[in-house]
Amino acid sequence: MNKTEFVKHIAEQHQCTQVEAEKTIDIFTSSVIDAMEKGNEISLIGFGNFSVSKVAARSGRNPRTGEALEIAAYNQPKLKVGQKLKSAVNSK
Repeated sequence: MNKTEFVKHIAEQHQCTQVEAEKTIDIFTSSVIDAMEKGNEISLIGFGNFSVSKVAARSGRNPRTGEALEIAAYNQPKLKVGQKLKSAVNSK
């Protein structure tokens, strides 16, 4: 499901316009990005926890040439799924 399909799904499910649904999605995603950019963790009970994990610098190899190279340290966004979401996708 892409964003357009998701907007239609939300609009139908919650009896709102597609414009309102898209605005809600944009507010949510921009807020999550802003909070995580500042290093904050977001916990939505039942849905999951958004967090930032630091990945240390390391050495690696170019698979094409075999040349050694250094991979810089970076921050990795993570989502740990909540029990309610996990149960929903595994129900039969």
